[in-house]
Amino acid sequence: MKPKNVWRKLSQRFKKVDSPFTRNLGWLGLSGAVIRVTRLLTTVVLARFLTQHDYGLVAIVLTVNDIVRVFTRNGIGTRLIQAKAEDISQLAQSAYWLNWAISIALFITQCIAAFPLAWFYRDDQLILPICTMAISLLLLPHGLVQAALIQRENRLKAIAVVEMVQFSTDNILSLIFAIAGWGMWAIILPKLLVPPIWVYIMLKNHSWRPKLKFTTVGWSDLLRFGRNVLGVELLNNLRGNLDYLIVGRFLSIEALGIYYFAFNAGLGISLGIITSIKSALLPHLCDARANLPQFKQRYFSSLKTISLIILPMVLLQSSLAPIYVPIVFGEKWIPAIPVLILICLSAIPRPFADSASQLLIAVDKPQIDLLWNVIFTVLFSVTLLIGVQWQSIGVATTVLLIHAVCLPLFTIWVTQYVFKRLSAVEK
Repeated sequence: MKPKNVWRKLSQRFKKVDSPFTRNLGWLGLSGAVIRVTRLLTTVVLARFLTQHDYGLVAIVLTVNDIVRVFTRNGIGTRLIQAKAEDISQLAQSAYWLNWAISIALFITQCIAAFPLAWFYRDDQLILPICTMAISLLLLPHGLVQAALIQRENRLKAIAVVEMVQFSTDNILSLIFAIAGWGMWAIILPKLLVPPIWVYIMLKNHSWRPKLKFTTVGWSDLLRFGRNVLGVELLNNLRGNLDYLIVGRFLSIEALGIYYFAFNAGLGISLGIITSIKSALLPHLCDARANLPQFKQRYFSSLKTISLIILPMVLLQSSLAPIYVPIVFGEKWIPAIPVLILICLSAIPRPFADSASQLLIAVDKPQIDLLWNVIFTVLFSVTLLIGVQWQSIGVATTVLLIHAVCLPLFTIWVTQYVFKRLSAVEK
């Protein structure tokens, strides 16, 4: 069957699905599947052509860029998704110029930070790639408002397509550059080359264009709402990268290379699906806020969908790791298998906690989500510093235990709090 016919049949099936959440999750899942296939091929090639030291350097460079880049996920887009229709025109214009101010500041910050970081990790090879990665920050403001408006309109098919094209191109370029012998640059350069693709597709899929007149009107509204969302993103990002920073500093660059490989090979697929769930859930919930029974039904139905997707996938992947890692990636990565299994299992409670966070944002309670993330990050940091005493396996065990204990408690409490409060208000 021709690819065009396959795509047409998939489109027709998705259109027949009644639930917008399931339909959007289907598109994002399809996109994720294509991305994971190309990433798997790339990971296999990288594992065979890159050294553990290369992996360690890449882990530091990408971690630094990821920490800086989180400031672009600052709640401005979330505010546009959640705002009233009559406020969108002015807020979108304000958001455009605020995004530019933030991106320029972040570009300068990342370039300056490259020098003390190279000193901290005792490796001058980090300076140039960290500064090179910063250039991509200057492309984001061209499409951030359009991306938020597309998500607001629940047209996540466009988001799925751009992610599929962008990340698949990134993966394929990395594969080609690795075979060409470019070392760590095989991973870094594609992340500079593909953002223009994202900008082009965003502009093509939404007609909104900024006025050329600079304005700061509405910045206070955007920043006031966004500070809680940004706080949560910062803490999520810190937790997502803290283990890298600790392993790289307290163990070695080579140990970090093994840990980074295990994390991406074990959790990479799951994190992609979790991100898709998070993207689809917020507009799905916000659309039903005025109808409590429907709002409640959508939330619990989403949790059921998450269970059916995440549980079988994670359990299957973790149980088969001892078999597929040496065959697919090579015997030199056998020491990473125990770490991979532990990290993979930590994916199970994550999407449920993310759903609870989206529930809080949908009912205008992002400050509670921020408070929880502060508490969880402190606990996570302390336990990681204890776990690193037992090398990489201790860090991975800590990651699993802290997620398995804390995230279910948070999910249960938020669910009870929100729906008890809404029921009381309705009565």
